[in-house]
Amino acid sequence: MIQHAAKLAAFFILLMTATVAAQDVTLKSPDGSVEVNGTLLGFDGDFYRLETVYGELTVDGSGVNCEGPACPDLQNYVAELSVSGSATIGEVLMPALIEGFALRKGYRAVRERTDATRFTYSLRNKADDALLGKFSFRVTNTDEGFADLLADEADIVMSLREIRLTENRRANEAGLGDLRGPNRSRVLGLDAMVPITAPGNPVDAISPAVLARVFAGRVTNWQQLGGPDAPISIHLRDPKSGLSQAAQDRLMAPAGLVLDSNVVRHATNKALTLAVTNDPFAIGISSYSETGNADILVLTGTCGFSLRAGRVTIKTEDYPLTAPMFLYIPARRLPKLAREFLTFTRSPTAQIVIRRAGFVDQAPEELSINEQGDRFANAISLIGTEINLSEVKRLVQTLSAMKRLSTSFRFRAGSSTLDAQSLSNVQQLARAIETGVYDERSLKFVGFSDGQGPADGNKRIAMQRARAVLAAVKKAAETVDLDDLNISVDAFGETLPMACDGSAWGRQVNRRVEVWVR
Repeated sequence: MIQHAAKLAAFFILLMTATVAAQDVTLKSPDGSVEVNGTLLGFDGDFYRLETVYGELTVDGSGVNCEGPACPDLQNYVAELSVSGSATIGEVLMPALIEGFALRKGYRAVRERTDATRFTYSLRNKADDALLGKFSFRVTNTDEGFADLLADEADIVMSLREIRLTENRRANEAGLGDLRGPNRSRVLGLDAMVPITAPGNPVDAISPAVLARVFAGRVTNWQQLGGPDAPISIHLRDPKSGLSQAAQDRLMAPAGLVLDSNVVRHATNKALTLAVTNDPFAIGISSYSETGNADILVLTGTCGFSLRAGRVTIKTEDYPLTAPMFLYIPARRLPKLAREFLTFTRSPTAQIVIRRAGFVDQAPEELSINEQGDRFANAISLIGTEINLSEVKRLVQTLSAMKRLSTSFRFRAGSSTLDAQSLSNVQQLARAIETGVYDERSLKFVGFSDGQGPADGNKRIAMQRARAVLAAVKKAAETVDLDDLNISVDAFGETLPMACDGSAWGRQVNRRVEVWVR
């Protein structure tokens, strides 16, 4: 009987412990009339986030008292943020931005490494050394970042590619919101996928279509590319790398090809670049920020146009293999310190940090019409075949007194929806307008199209896209009435092509909305 009673008591203790663990906090209104029990998922210094029998709830902390073992210390609150994903972003760019943020705010940033893939930044007040926040990082690859987010082990994902439809569907089902929608992602900085060879290789240009065939194992000898009679060795990052997946999504998939099984894989961009540099018969796809001593191939097309990877062509997305560096942020409140950090990443100071870290920043630049001779040469070369001379004249007359902003807008393939980088550009341009950057100036949203179909129809489509972008910017600029500013739209259809229309990537580059300013 004593043994039976002891077992029964142990059972009830276990049951009570499980109940407490499952409902570890109780939020009560001051008068006790409202009470919510649940598992504390997070506290941002202002709001509690609870898992309850009613689902996940967010409760304003100013209107309730918290009771239970998991209640946070309101007097000595420490903001916590968990970030997971791309090692390229996590090892280089994010630390630089956190240290820049700490310097700007007067904090002390202390980095502690836990293991090969994890480290933590502690932010402390310089005056009294009080701990204000802990930003924890797990740096692996983009796939792991989204997996951690879905497992509720990360608050933010670092990604070198757009979120996949399957990942977005699972995130929506998990209550994280539509991560492909406005404000759910932001572009920290820009990189690009660039084809590289060893110094001295006579091949200096390649079309994206041929590059895809090389990496699919369809073109196997340098002689086929105008080089020596030697087999081509192909190099790429590891399969889970965001850069490798972006190459599959943006280079191979449009060509209807898959990567050859003989691709030599590398764990880091540095290792890839070094291997290609030391092999005279190698070709690789690397990060623009880490090309080392390798030669970068120019991208060409069948019509003779060429595009070279550079800071401006990457920033404008004119270079077709631009690789935005994303942060994906679910639809939940983050701690105030984390929100302040995210605001900092869009500041002019942060853009300087991004440049110094070796990446392409997003600070808008104004490009005069004289700096765009190649584009006008392309247009002039097609007069009489695809382009009307009168439209070229009108374009020059309209834009010659203006400058082009490096902030451009492009659309998802086969869609009127802005791509992820352009959604971020909408927010960036809206913030600049709200802060008065373009007061007393004129802005013109100018639409362009590819050359497929009748010219009149292309011009109408280009005008529709220009109006759509302006509408998106107006919606995002919540604190200012854009109707009070000197803003207009125009369209020139296929008049100013950036690339050859004979390929899917060329048509994608040509379908764009530019912003011109005076």
